[in-house]
Amino acid sequence: MAITAQDVNKLRQMTGAGMMDCKKALTEANGDFEAAVDLLRKKGQKVSASRADRETTEGSVFIKTNDNNTEAVLISFTCETDFVAKNEEFIGLGNTIVNSAFETKAENVEALMNNQIENLTIAEKITELVGKIGEKLEVSNLVRISGEAVVPYIHAGNKLGVLVELKGVNGEDVTVAGKDIGMQIAAMNPVSVSEDDVDEAIKQKEYEIGKEQAIAEGKPENIIDKIAQGKLQKFFKENTLLNQQFVKDSSLTVAKYLNTVTNGLTVASFKRVVIGA
Repeated sequence: MAITAQDVNKLRQMTGAGMMDCKKALTEANGDFEAAVDLLRKKGQKVSASRADRETTEGSVFIKTNDNNTEAVLISFTCETDFVAKNEEFIGLGNTIVNSAFETKAENVEALMNNQIENLTIAEKITELVGKIGEKLEVSNLVRISGEAVVPYIHAGNKLGVLVELKGVNGEDVTVAGKDIGMQIAAMNPVSVSEDDVDEAIKQKEYEIGKEQAIAEGKPENIIDKIAQGKLQKFFKENTLLNQQFVKDSSLTVAKYLNTVTNGLTVASFKRVVIGA
């Protein structure tokens, strides 16, 4: 049957696909719009499969919090190029996905992919957009935090996102402090909140490095352990959040800064997600 320009435009409005793709799909589907939509989705699946080995090192982070700032979810929605990361449809789908993750309390990416949006799963919605954009797209990370106060922070360019859980709030508005700590985490990339939270394997590794350095420097055997322990303490000071120098005032540690905001305020946990990491 003859495919009119009006038919092509209608399908284009329905799907957002290119004019030529719409015309080919309608022709192949003999004018059946539902079948044409399926064909366009299949095209997306083929594009997705053909690009499965590509790396998605660009994209954006998206964050959703509840109204009283006690719960938040963060996802990274990634693509191949920065050009696509700035695409309105890409950003729109990213926001839709993070809202779905928040509302359904999806615990991981696999569960999130099965959520329904407009009678399609999120996996299918991503595949549709792959067909239109022609790049591999994926949700690379999903993290969530809940607690006494949860403050989000997105670094310039939307390439890095942080969620900070604060405790000891004492009824105070700690949004500014939470943003400050989010910036600290973004800039300094601590391995944990405090030395108590550092993985034992990391502690042992840093101790052994300190020990080997002392031996290489020819230090007496009876003080090698003490030197290694000292280097381990330095590692804690530089790499655990509460012990780090506060980036906005180097005369304070992060722990001391928080105590100036409200007595007893501290960080319970944090999540840091970086595009391309």
